[in-house]
Amino acid sequence: MTNPFQENIARVTRRQMFGTAAGGIGTAALASLLGAAASGAETGLSGFPNFAPRAKRVVMLWQGGGPSHVDLFDEKPVLRQMAGQDIPESIRGTTRLSTMSASYAKWPCLPAIKPFRTYGNCGLRLSEMLPNIGALADELCVVRSMKTEAVNHAPGVTFFMTGSQVPGRPSLGAWLSYGLGCETENLPAFVVMTSSDKGKTCGQLFFDYYWGTGFLPSRFQGVRFRNTGDLVPYLNNPPGVSAASRRALLDDISALNRQHLEDYGDPEIDTRISQYEMAFRMQSSVPDLVDFSGETKPVIDRYGPDALVKGTFANNCLVARRLLERGVRFVQLMHAGWDQHGNLFTQLEEQCRDTEIPAAALIHDLRERGMLNDTLVIWACEFGRTPFGQGDPVNPRGRDHFGRAFTWWMAGGGSKPGTVHGETDDFAWNSTRDPVHVHDMQATILHLCGIDHTKLTFRYQGRQYRLTDIHGQVVQGILS
Repeated sequence: MTNPFQENIARVTRRQMFGTAAGGIGTAALASLLGAAASGAETGLSGFPNFAPRAKRVVMLWQGGGPSHVDLFDEKPVLRQMAGQDIPESIRGTTRLSTMSASYAKWPCLPAIKPFRTYGNCGLRLSEMLPNIGALADELCVVRSMKTEAVNHAPGVTFFMTGSQVPGRPSLGAWLSYGLGCETENLPAFVVMTSSDKGKTCGQLFFDYYWGTGFLPSRFQGVRFRNTGDLVPYLNNPPGVSAASRRALLDDISALNRQHLEDYGDPEIDTRISQYEMAFRMQSSVPDLVDFSGETKPVIDRYGPDALVKGTFANNCLVARRLLERGVRFVQLMHAGWDQHGNLFTQLEEQCRDTEIPAAALIHDLRERGMLNDTLVIWACEFGRTPFGQGDPVNPRGRDHFGRAFTWWMAGGGSKPGTVHGETDDFAWNSTRDPVHVHDMQATILHLCGIDHTKLTFRYQGRQYRLTDIHGQVVQGILS
């Protein structure tokens, strides 16, 4: 018989063995952590980046709900010529549609609700609802041949963000933080901000796993800045607690955690140490981040009337530029409001008005500061909208989800400016040239950041996982 003390020693020994073996950390992780703290920023994996990156930082302008490629980016005169007539079955084929329209008996062509215009020296054709984005046409790489298997919102967003339609895998920003580390000691490597259309017409939620770490250590997850109240909760010291006493308390806690890490080898203890330290440093960096007194009036005005209204897409774009300037590697702005099932003729134009001004301002600001060349700006969405009308076939008022073909655009960061990649058929239904799958786009984004997507992996449940799963090809036509 062993006594309780001996049993506890045996349990601790087993925990050490399994924790160290599973996480691959222990003493080595502690040494790495302390070395990172001494250098001022957390380093990434050895050997990463795999080659010289074109993009040192990324800002993802996620447009949740499914912006209509037919109305905004992919002009189709045939839809106007055949308005009200059914899209031919030879075009539709066996395309997977959502349950809202899969059983339709009529598929009436619904042309773009507003005219298209020619923008820039490159001659890019975009909707007249996008004049500010159009003014930057020669900076844009427009991809008109995106495709996905997802037909509903959450699976579609999760698919691009994590490489799977089922939640549980690391997000793109987490993979980049894991592989490349952080360039600043005072802010996280990965920051997320959310916003919605003013009328709150879009019911989609932004789930935490869109910026989560899945099976990666949780210190790589995105830090969400709130759009109400304090930007980051619990950063401020309670009344009566000085900065010096807070620092002394954290030092004592850190010592306990370091000993705990050596004993157990648990990756989450490593996370706890790094997050305590990050929170302390953010006590000074976050107030400075949202102090706009140093911004000139022309710059503020550039972002539109809501530039200083907290929680708006315009304000988030302005904060995003300041984050990128301060060394944040990946900024993910998520904006809801593009789900026009029955209000296409009113809400789409309002949504464009609220978002395209600040998006254009962000590009303009990055270019003016000499940062656009090595900052990748991505305007993205989970899918597009159907070329046929939704609702009453005689008088349709909206468009349903559509993943067979849709449009993204990119700027800077090694993307090819003033170009259009891929094309669709006369009905904007099928990609007829250079299709780009979700996994292809993931591989291309990682490539622009200096990462071979097949090499950034993490072993979990007996196999090596990566963002692109077992798929994905770098899209050479997107690269400058």
